[in-house]
Amino acid sequence: MCQLLGMNCNTPTDICFSFTGFQQRGGATDVHADGWGIAFFEGKGVRLFLDPLPSAQSPIAELVRKYPIHSLNVIAHIRKATQGIVSLENTHPFQRELWGRYWVFAHNGNLPQFQPDLDGSYAPVGNTDSERIFCWLLQSLRQRFGVTLPDRDALFAALHELILPLSGMGIFNFLLSNGECLFAHCSTELSYVVRCAPFNVAHLKDEDVMVDFSAVTTPDDRVAIIATQPLTDNEDWVTMRPGSLWLFHEGEAVTHLDTQPSPVKSLSGT
Repeated sequence: MCQLLGMNCNTPTDICFSFTGFQQRGGATDVHADGWGIAFFEGKGVRLFLDPLPSAQSPIAELVRKYPIHSLNVIAHIRKATQGIVSLENTHPFQRELWGRYWVFAHNGNLPQFQPDLDGSYAPVGNTDSERIFCWLLQSLRQRFGVTLPDRDALFAALHELILPLSGMGIFNFLLSNGECLFAHCSTELSYVVRCAPFNVAHLKDEDVMVDFSAVTTPDDRVAIIATQPLTDNEDWVTMRPGSLWLFHEGEAVTHLDTQPSPVKSLSGT
């Protein structure tokens, strides 16, 4: 399956360190070699870089790794194709407009049975289930709230209700942001770490690179990094429970709700 990377923070921050390790998973330290992409929110705009080449071999990925773009919300994706050919139009993240804001979506999974009715307000350009799901989600939010942007809590509640029937249909890990906050759904595998004072040294798993965050941050900075698998080997990553939807805002996990029933533990006695 694919690899996801997200960042949500309380002050504009670059993602160069985390992306350095993440980039290697696209064809070097892992098998995800069917394209990659990354989106940076900057105010009401989005810088979107997409490339159907493996990220470990992509000159555009090298540019991103060395270019400190500061953002409050970032979503990145490394693809291992399940539905849809390897092509630029099928490369995540996907971007659309809703309520005068850009929305960005990246998906790790496979929902072959989900064939929603689309009314034409949003239409897929490629032929992936991921882009189809994104179009359906935005269409459903527009139908529910009309022309008025709801508040963050109402958005979270609506997303939770919408994805409940999908969470049992297949693998459905995703990251979604409108630049204000970041939503993360763990279907099978997602973890996060919050970096805040007192900051420490972090070391990447996929490349022998480390950084002392105390030297490049202020005491008020707070950054949440979300990834399919932990990117560092010396930080306390939180494993999200499979079947849970999370809301990140200003660098912290604000709330989460289950989207699948919790596993029932069997009791045995003598």
